[in-house]
Amino acid sequence: MTNLKKINIDGIEVEVDGAMTIIQAAETAGVEIPRFCYHERLSIAGNCRMCLVEVVGGPPKPAASCAMQVRDLRPGPNGEAPVVKTKSPMVKKAREGVMEFLLINHPLDCPICDQGGECDLQDQAMAYGVDFSRYREPKRASEDLNLGPLIKTAMTRCISCTRCVRFTTEVAGITQMGQTGRGEDSEITSYLNMTLDSNLQGNIIDLCPVGALTSKPYAFTARPWELTKTETVDVMDALGASIRVDTKGREVMRILPRNHDGVNEEWISDKTRFVWDGLRRQRLDTPYIRENGKLRKAGWGEALTKAAEAMKGRKVAALVGDLAPVEAVFSLKQLVEGLGGKIECRTDGAKLIAGNRSGYAGTARIEDIDTAGGILLIGTNPRIEAPVLNARIRKAWTNGAVVGLIGQAADLTYEYHHIGTDRVALADHVKTAETAPPDAKPGVVIVGQGAINEADGEAVLAHAMRIAEARGAKLLILHTAASRVGAMDVGAVTEGGLSMAVEGAQVIYNLGADEVEIIRDGADAPFVIYQGSHGDRGANRADIILPGAAWTEENGLFVNTEGRPQLAFRAGFAPGEAKENWAILRALSAELGATLPWDSLAALRAALVKAHPVLGRVDEVAENPLQPIEMKHLGKANFRNAIKDFYLTNPIARASSVMAELSAMAKARAATALAAE
Repeated sequence: MTNLKKINIDGIEVEVDGAMTIIQAAETAGVEIPRFCYHERLSIAGNCRMCLVEVVGGPPKPAASCAMQVRDLRPGPNGEAPVVKTKSPMVKKAREGVMEFLLINHPLDCPICDQGGECDLQDQAMAYGVDFSRYREPKRASEDLNLGPLIKTAMTRCISCTRCVRFTTEVAGITQMGQTGRGEDSEITSYLNMTLDSNLQGNIIDLCPVGALTSKPYAFTARPWELTKTETVDVMDALGASIRVDTKGREVMRILPRNHDGVNEEWISDKTRFVWDGLRRQRLDTPYIRENGKLRKAGWGEALTKAAEAMKGRKVAALVGDLAPVEAVFSLKQLVEGLGGKIECRTDGAKLIAGNRSGYAGTARIEDIDTAGGILLIGTNPRIEAPVLNARIRKAWTNGAVVGLIGQAADLTYEYHHIGTDRVALADHVKTAETAPPDAKPGVVIVGQGAINEADGEAVLAHAMRIAEARGAKLLILHTAASRVGAMDVGAVTEGGLSMAVEGAQVIYNLGADEVEIIRDGADAPFVIYQGSHGDRGANRADIILPGAAWTEENGLFVNTEGRPQLAFRAGFAPGEAKENWAILRALSAELGATLPWDSLAALRAALVKAHPVLGRVDEVAENPLQPIEMKHLGKANFRNAIKDFYLTNPIARASSVMAELSAMAKARAATALAAE
């Protein structure tokens, strides 16, 4: 039995699911209905009344289109589709009344409001507002909230749409915001004046339709019409969220989310949103050469010549950092292997299986989580490792999915069955999975990097694959490094891992690998060439520094944790003498007399896609059939999560003062002793 219903909206007849609301049906018909409280990813509140429409043959008053379903509409006298009008005189008068009501207490401070120029209230006031008010009473004032260092509040502007309350409760999974009071005394507030404890809180800035919640770090710095907008992807974690980078001149002013249903929906983590100030600080903007223990500035010609001299005829090992684009990794692999050297991208010791795409990119899509009947987490805390993915798991949980965890217990914002903390629990669960009855809906097994970066990581991965195979589930390997899957795709690996790659190496070429400790002194100390964007740990140990562009300053390819190739586009230019990463390696190859066979990024990408065709399928997730690996002996140790401090995982984040403040707050919150009463 079909549930499709016909509806006529402003003369346009469409057939939609009867469970749809009128506002959703109108969007299907291409008719826009104004709204403040309605948001398609949040529950329906129905309290702003801006979306009023006229239902012909219905009640003699306007109806809220966000709260009325199509199946509840009465058909015409001869069985015709129900008729809804969104532009009738009744509707226009009703919306003007609502707008007048909303503006009774709204302050007239648009010139100093950061929302100016992209404010829903401004836009709707242009269509339904009038140039005077009939109300002479004094405007209501509200005290501003202290929600922390990210969100600036001006609660007098609030129109009580409750989007922020619904987002923090339903999506972020925290219960620190709510609405108190009635009538004129109602206000949005935080419980006991608490600051928000969530890695997703910045999304309420985008959700707020007025200027009540704005970005504190961005305050009073730019107007939207001054900004150049570039659509790109995020590299702060391996999710590859779709973002928009807004620049003013050469500086990044803010980062906003873009909608991508298959990856991040329309949310981004706070680290993604607020890390932009780290792009300005601690930058490497000229080459350096270490002489007599001290670094001195040098020109590109001298630095490349010295680097080539150091590499010729010596044993070279290359390390790939977490933020390197695929083009740079591919170039470095060609260069170093041409010299007889080795390259390694698994700098954290992860036992990922080269050549078996299901062994490092998994078999699941991120959107498979939405329809999963069960989700098993192994050695991961997705709330820290991928906050947006965690929100997706929470959404699946609210829709009935059962979540299990093998690893460290933590507050994940949803309930889960804690199966155990160690490898023994994993081995026992394999036996349970093999004997349990089949699942009604296919599940997803999510393996964290903390589970596979120990000595028995390959055995852990084999057990996870066995569970997925036995349950008919998909496997998702949750990476923490944005560059890792792409580097695995181009084969930037050495048999035996990091220790074998650097064993006996006389020269180490460090492509932004700031999380690796390299021997400093002694006869075994290698010569280190560092190529990266920030003066971080890698540059501190380097003998030669070659300044590269950050991810917002060059075009690059990144492959996210599910194996989806995505293009990052240049939003600005690198500071000073810094160059694009692939171009540095191309110039160095010429100095070495082993010139790489491309002179442009287009030629490099053509060679890359020819060698690895899967990378040419941009924004597509390739089907990776599960290729189980040999079941090896498991240890007995507890699982440890890969990330200790969410806010300081890479050089850009460590250069950010906002991230430093958030990290300090998180530590203080974790250390606070709570009274027993």
